[in-house]
Amino acid sequence: MNRAKGALDDSLCLAIDVGATKIDVAVVGAAGRLLSRDRLAVADYPTGLFDALVTLARSVKADYPTSRVGVACAGPIAADGARVSPLNIAQWREFPLRAQLEGALGLPVRVEGDARALALAEGVYGAARRERSYLSMVVSSGVGGGIVLNGRLLDGNSSNAGHVGHLTVVPQGALCGCGAYGCLEAEASGRAIEARTGRAAALADLATRQRTGALVGQAVGNVCSLLDLTRCYVGGSVALGFGDDFFDEANKSARRVAQLSFASDVRVAPTALGDEGSLLGAALVAWGTPS
Repeated sequence: MNRAKGALDDSLCLAIDVGATKIDVAVVGAAGRLLSRDRLAVADYPTGLFDALVTLARSVKADYPTSRVGVACAGPIAADGARVSPLNIAQWREFPLRAQLEGALGLPVRVEGDARALALAEGVYGAARRERSYLSMVVSSGVGGGIVLNGRLLDGNSSNAGHVGHLTVVPQGALCGCGAYGCLEAEASGRAIEARTGRAAALADLATRQRTGALVGQAVGNVCSLLDLTRCYVGGSVALGFGDDFFDEANKSARRVAQLSFASDVRVAPTALGDEGSLLGAALVAWGTPS
């Protein structure tokens, strides 16, 4: 079928993944296929980050008649996605991202937490397609999570449910960006690893990779015991980069913690979506796909 010149295509959306250190932008089509993609580094824009994002977005979608925009953004965010305050992006505090993007791009915009968007994508396209209840996590520059329970993404009072990165795993541990001490994000994220070891997470030694996995597993075991879950799927550059050293320890630690019979079969596994998960989740948010 021929599309009228200038007409928008409802099957195409612009997906934006706002993380602690980078922003990915992609055009996503039917069946979750990425048609065009590019990235910017947050550190390259100590000011003017939003303008850089708009320039990138216009470039990525230039050849595609996208009809809407979905954003997966590090949190916390407001319940309706109207304002975002990523802990690691200081220039965005109570930032009206949705309205600003709608004004700049002329398209409807929906915003969701990045790890929560990943949870949606894992259930539609990824390893959780046969699961009704599961935990989804990102262990990267930061640590985030999303929880699907009985087939629905948990929201909470302000749609921020799932912030597993702010469970305490080391009492009186490192100061977290949220203001608490010993959070999983403050101990196991890429930034935390670099602060503690003096080396980039990609250069972490075996002991660090195993410690990181064990701390994540501790948090997973607690969540699974609390919510009657047995599956956790983890993405992010730290978890995927650490590989078996991370996942072996995460599983051991989770099973030590989750001793109740209903959670004892807990398993921590890599996401099936690689580094595309949050972008695919952003697309689902744009399309309004039910959790």
